[in-house]
Amino acid sequence: MDITIRRARDEELDGVGELTAQAYLGDGLLTFKDSDPYLAELRDARRRAELAEVLVAADAGSDEVLGAVAFAVHGGAYAELAREGEGEFRMLAVRPEARRRGAAEALVRACLERGRELGLTRIVISSQQQMTTAHRLYRRLGFVRAPERDWEPIPGITLWAFTVELGASASRTSPANSSGGGPGGVTDR
Repeated sequence: MDITIRRARDEELDGVGELTAQAYLGDGLLTFKDSDPYLAELRDARRRAELAEVLVAADAGSDEVLGAVAFAVHGGAYAELAREGEGEFRMLAVRPEARRRGAAEALVRACLERGRELGLTRIVISSQQQMTTAHRLYRRLGFVRAPERDWEPIPGITLWAFTVELGASASRTSPANSSGGGPGGVTDR
């Protein structure tokens, strides 16, 4: 399957929000399940698009949205960990039926490329400890654990931090519209 990465269109934002919320719910990533306060934020892709860049992975043939991610830079409302010269992505989610087709990897690679375009030196992200499939993807793309930047958005929920330098990075080994090798089960804070 060929995948295109592009900005989410206005008419897609409600669907992107629901896709993200359902991915988190389906993967058991919300401590309080359907009453989790974070669920409202996951569903609010319109607000994300006003305050960050919302990118989607779309099927190149049908243009169906397969997954989405929010990209932010230091100082932006959606930047939780980014410092000066850094960017981050959040809320990476892929439809269950579209997993293992490269959508998540293509979205992450697009965020890395966006960071390079903006002249950033590093991308930093947060991830739940149980997101082992995502962690394998991140390691493959050059991310390393940064435990000194781990944090708790609410008491008792520790998020792991990962960083990748954006210089001559190994993440340039395949194009952002890659159709293979992506992990399944990827959702991210």
